[in-house]
Amino acid sequence: MGILLTIAYDGTNYNGWQIQKNGVTVCGALSEALTQVLGGENFSVLGASRTDAGVHALGQRVHLMTEGETRVPLEKLPQVINSALPRDIAVNDAIIVSDSFHPIRDAKSKTYVYKIHNHLHRNPLMWRYSAQVKTPLNLKMMQSACEYFVGEHDFAAFCSTGSSVNSTVRTIYSLSISENDGLMEICINGNGFLYNMVRIIAGTLVEVGGGKIHPNQIPEIMKAKDRTQAGKTMPPQGLTLVEVFY
Repeated sequence: MGILLTIAYDGTNYNGWQIQKNGVTVCGALSEALTQVLGGENFSVLGASRTDAGVHALGQRVHLMTEGETRVPLEKLPQVINSALPRDIAVNDAIIVSDSFHPIRDAKSKTYVYKIHNHLHRNPLMWRYSAQVKTPLNLKMMQSACEYFVGEHDFAAFCSTGSSVNSTVRTIYSLSISENDGLMEICINGNGFLYNMVRIIAGTLVEVGGGKIHPNQIPEIMKAKDRTQAGKTMPPQGLTLVEVFY
């Protein structure tokens, strides 16, 4: 039986999504809860995105496969799983999907939000969910740079080393930046993302906002495919996986 779960989590206390030999992970905590809930029934879980340590999610999608129908009614499954989960992880929805469904291959697009607290002094209520940048950032320049990322491009310059992918070409459907009282939100939607791609794009936009990179240099950076020409990789706590679309 295939069930698609939608889960949210605060990634602060976790070493990312994927189960590891050493370290507490979101998938590990979910699997422990499911072991309690399903009463020894064999199951497997596969997430749509392997979020890194410290990264958050509002709409992570998880494919739960069981040998048969669960003993818990589908409409009550989120509530029952949540009773066995830590408070920083929650299942918000559960629907039946076909056995052939694949949460990664069948995804049409994903939306991430990166938050920047652009202020000289830190805010204790924001540090878990945003990255602080002390120097003033030019919002209009950052917004101008966004248009160069939209479309199908080779994002090799915006991928951390150590990634093993067949192609670094991806399509960005939309990229926008808004600001409210010093809190900037970078919202990006695309058909897929390379390792640390969103955090590197955010770092590049920060350098644009700080005057170190001009917006019209973005195409040149892409063409060079040189990681050193793009901005730094921003910290993980500013990143949230908002939604995965099918």
